[in-house]
Amino acid sequence: MLQKHRNPFRDLTRFEWTLWLVSVIVVTGSFLLTPSPDYLTLAASLVGVTALIFVAKGYIAGQVLTVVFAVFYGIISFYFRYYGEMITYLCMTAPIAVLSIITWLRHPYKKTAEVEVQRMTKKQTAKMILLALLATSIFYFILRALNTANLLFSTISVTTSFLAVYMTMMRSPYYAVGYAANDIVLIVLWVLAAMEDRSCLPMVLCFVMFFANDIYGFINWQKMQRRQEQGA
Repeated sequence: MLQKHRNPFRDLTRFEWTLWLVSVIVVTGSFLLTPSPDYLTLAASLVGVTALIFVAKGYIAGQVLTVVFAVFYGIISFYFRYYGEMITYLCMTAPIAVLSIITWLRHPYKKTAEVEVQRMTKKQTAKMILLALLATSIFYFILRALNTANLLFSTISVTTSFLAVYMTMMRSPYYAVGYAANDIVLIVLWVLAAMEDRSCLPMVLCFVMFFANDIYGFINWQKMQRRQEQGA
């Protein structure tokens, strides 16, 4: 058991170390160059890029860090009146990440630290789409009532976030596609915020690096899936 859940940094490949270090340098550099920097934003960004590299490897550590990031990011979003982001991450992303931890623990690949990849059925996909539409509809009216900034993009973010976390819980490689789509939406949201407050710039670069990590996650999960199916 100790071997199975050993320090996950020991298993990073040279490319993964490079991707993680570049992500950390970009995020920290933007923080240092920003007037009136926000330390919570820096902490959230560093936790986020670290979470993604481990999620890309299918490691439980990634889901644990995702819960931490969701809490930090929810607080940051509250200060900038991005109530959609706050509610999405605190009330949806964090709880589903906790469920994902449980699900991933129950489905290891051959008793390794790596999760077993699953192909979603048509029925599961249809259920996901219906739930995503339902969540989007409900959140739209809630966010409108709260006078959420940039309502359209905030609502789209709800949809992409739900798809991403749902597919993560279902252990589908396409979780990364959902997160990549969400990254694009969030880059737009934080660019709009940075135009009014330069202290938001680190969040823009944070999600640019998230996008790069999610692209790698999709590629690596495809490799994991092929390897696991061949091994079966």
